[in-house]
Amino acid sequence: MSRLGAYVRLMRPLNAVMMGFAVIVGAFLSNRTEVLTFPRELLLGFITGLTLTGASMAINDYYDREIDAINEPSRPIPSGAVKPKNALAFASLLTLIGVAAAFLTNLSCGLTATVAWIIMATYVTVGKRTGLPGNFMVSACVAVPFIYGSLAVTGKVTSNVILFAAMAFLSNTGREVNKGIADVAGDKARGVQTLAVRFGSKPAAALAAFFYSSAILLSVLPVAWRIVSVWFIPFVAVTNFGLAFSSISLLKNPSRENARKIKNAVLIFFLFGLLGFVAGTF
Repeated sequence: MSRLGAYVRLMRPLNAVMMGFAVIVGAFLSNRTEVLTFPRELLLGFITGLTLTGASMAINDYYDREIDAINEPSRPIPSGAVKPKNALAFASLLTLIGVAAAFLTNLSCGLTATVAWIIMATYVTVGKRTGLPGNFMVSACVAVPFIYGSLAVTGKVTSNVILFAAMAFLSNTGREVNKGIADVAGDKARGVQTLAVRFGSKPAAALAAFFYSSAILLSVLPVAWRIVSVWFIPFVAVTNFGLAFSSISLLKNPSRENARKIKNAVLIFFLFGLLGFVAGTF
């Protein structure tokens, strides 16, 4: 692995790009007719979502380096590709870029990005050990980019954006609980009180399925309320099918190996959901 490649991996590029894209989606949802007249705000918003997500991933890997030595030994820090102190320096650089881009957009965006960063930092340092409350912190940060995008181009948060942010919150909470099953060995060793550690894999799988299913049910509302076009339906149908299949698979087989496969697959389903959010604005 090249040094540059190791730092890119540290950011979790798929996660980071998706969060940058989510900002743009939030902007489209809030102001579909004039959004392309805000190229500066869209670019700065994408940079903010990308860099702050990448920074949070890098800090998370720094604090989780002992857990990852058990759960994910191939990650940049436990594998030796990136030194812990260099990971922190990289995270600091990404944070500065992201927050600066946010304040260059407008004051509301700057403050929103700062609050999101505080939530991220709280989760990584102390919140992760709390289990479900920590899962909610992560999901709040996943929902924020949609709100951020709305603030970037309209200066306010529209009702349809709140609905899509809620879908993102619920589906990501399912994935976070799902991840707890995949990471149970390392979490148990470090005293991280995920639901899988406290109650076992089966109850955790049931709760993950509940959150996935809640997101599926909520996705019906944009169509019923006619706030999206028909182009929303095929993309979100893929996402919903994927989440439903993942829920059934996890309930049938809540093993660490299966949970790991599902948590990775769910990211792809989320990407289809994001595309559906955009397609629904046309």
